Formats: sequence, C-alpha cells, structure tokens
Amino acid sequence: MSNKNFDVYFDCGASKLRTIALNKENSKNYFYEESNFFFNHENIEIEIQKMVSSIENNTKEYLKEVNLIIDSPKMLSISISISKKLDGSKLKEKDIQFLIQDAKQQILGNYNNINITHIIIKNYKIDEIEYTFLPDDISCNLISLDIFFICLPQEIVEYYKKIFFKLDISVNKIFCSSYAKSINYIDNFSLIENISFIDIGFNKTSMTCYNKNEVIFLDVLPIGGNHITKDISKILKIDSHEAENLKLSFGKNPEVLKKKNISTVLIQKIIIARIEEILELSAKAIELNLLNLKHFKIVLMGDGSKILDNEFKENISLLNDIDLIEETSMDIYKSVIKLAGGLNRQEVKVIPKKSIKQGFFESLFHFFK
Repeated sequence: MSNKNFDVYFDCGASKLRTIALNKENSKNYFYEESNFFFNHENIEIEIQKMVSSIENNTKEYLKEVNLIIDSPKMLSISISISKKLDGSKLKEKDIQFLIQDAKQQILGNYNNINITHIIIKNYKIDEIEYTFLPDDISCNLISLDIFFICLPQEIVEYYKKIFFKLDISVNKIFCSSYAKSINYIDNFSLIENISFIDIGFNKTSMTCYNKNEVIFLDVLPIGGNHITKDISKILKIDSHEAENLKLSFGKNPEVLKKKNISTVLIQKIIIARIEEILELSAKAIELNLLNLKHFKIVLMGDGSKILDNEFKENISLLNDIDLIEETSMDIYKSVIKLAGGLNRQEVKVIPKKSIKQGFFESLFHFFK
C-alpha cells in the first residue's frame, strides 16, 4: 500500500493537459495545474515533466505513480453475453469471476491492440430470471451475464505510459473521461428513465447512454470542436490558432471580431452548421443503438459544448430539448474519484496484481457490494 499523502491524476486531453494532486485525508487540500492550449503533441513530454516537477514541489513528495484520464476518437465499447451451467448448485462469486475472465479473454482474442479500461456487468440472468445485481445465496442451473467493455487503443495507453516511464513514474489506473463524467452527472437526472450524455471534445464526440440509471451503451464519433476551428480557418483563410481564438471569443468577446472586421453573422453560420451536424449524427447513433427506447433525454457536456453557452444557442433548433451542463475544471476529478470509490455498482474493479497476494481470480477482480 502506498504511503504517499496525495493521489495524482493526469487528464490527458487532445488539446490540453490537466493535473491534480489530491490529499487522501483532506479533499480540500489539493494542487491543480493545466497546460496551455495545443494543436499537436510536439512538446507534451516537456509539459508533463514541468507538471510533475510542480506537483513534487507543492506536495513535497516524490511522484512514483499516477492515474490517467483519457478519451480517444478510437475509443470502443463491446458487449458480450456469456453463460455457464451449474446443475442446480449454489452460485459462487468464483463462478462470476470465471465468466468475466472468459469474456475478457474472448475480447482480447478478437480485437487487436486494445486496452480494456472499464468492465461493466449490465445484468445477470439466472435460470431465465434477470437481475440488475447479483443476488445473495441463490442456486441455479444456468447463469449468464451481459457484459459491457469500454476500451481504449493500446497505442494511446502505451504512448502515455512511456512518457511517464522516462520519468520513473508508473501508471496505476486508467479512466475514460466521458464515461466517468456521465457517472457523476447521472445523479442530477435520477427521475429520467432514458438519458444520453453527449460529450463534445476536441476531436471526438462520445455518447454514453443510460436506462434506469444503468449504463447500456457508449459510442464515439471522430468529430468535435476542432472541426469548427478548421471550418473557420478554411472559410476565412486564417491559421488554426487565430481560428480557435475567434471561435472561443464568439458570443463572449465581440470586440475581437470587430477589431478584425469579421462578420459575426458569418462566424455564427459556420458554428451552427457544424454543431447541428454533430448533434444530428449523435442523435442518429443513439437511435440506431437504442432501438427499443423511443424517448431519451440528451445532455451536452465537454469543452466543445462550451461554445453553446451564450445567447446564440437559441438559433440551433436541435437544442430546444437538450440540457447543457456547465462543467468546471474540477468536475472530471470528482467524477473519477467517485468512480474509483465504487459509485457505479455495475462495474467490476480490476485490482493491480502487485498489491494483492491472493488466488488467480481474486487478484483480478473485486465486486462492489
């Protein structure tokens, strides 16, 4: 067990790095830092090294391990059903562990170069009766599980691991930020049966969907806020940095547009066109995957959606029945802390082998009760 006083998280965004060191005993004692905006990762190792030095100076602790928060346009969700005959014997936890391990090996055997980041049990079917959570002290002839895996490309995970390895820092846990944030925000919509969180990021838009507060689906589109920047850059024939500044200034700092003699109406048309496309594609993806759910609430989140937090959002017809979450820099960390602490009872917690000396399956899995 670590004797460090702080847990450290790095939010590895596509356009910005954020990090926080949280005191384990006092959550009000923390150190937060973020990088400047970037379009590429040319200097990302230098930025990470600066942040590590800053954390060590502020916490007075030598940093040995970090937790990573990552999303990717290539993020993937995979569902699988798996069963086992028990011939009327009492159901034991090791039976469930066996099925999860079997499903995991099937996923790894059929999908190349992926990192399984989250394992979620959608439901248990015991002798044709479905349960949301595993019942205590029950016998059965046949047990089957519907399992939901959220995966990241292995190359992205290894990319960050290598950077930290050069600094003699190991990676402890990895979280998918879109999924983690949705787990945090779902409590705000507990009375809504079907809800979909759309997270508009820099170069991707992800959809995390819930039915009766249980996650049932995640999908990703390779389109995000950077595509709006590219549209502005192409149409106005300006570089990406200037286009990004214009996008962020629109509706918040009109003087920037006036000084450059750029039409507010033109910028508005460019932004609306791309936002409507993102929302339409997201809605179609949700409808395609949730065939049995006719009505679902949509909630927007992510840095890419912040551009809608101004008066012109009323001009986007698709936003009439969509909520917009006003996120803060701390929200993502609150989310992963809750997730790591077992907020989602559906999720299987993978325990690092180095910290547990138990049997084979016990060293792999622990179930939240």
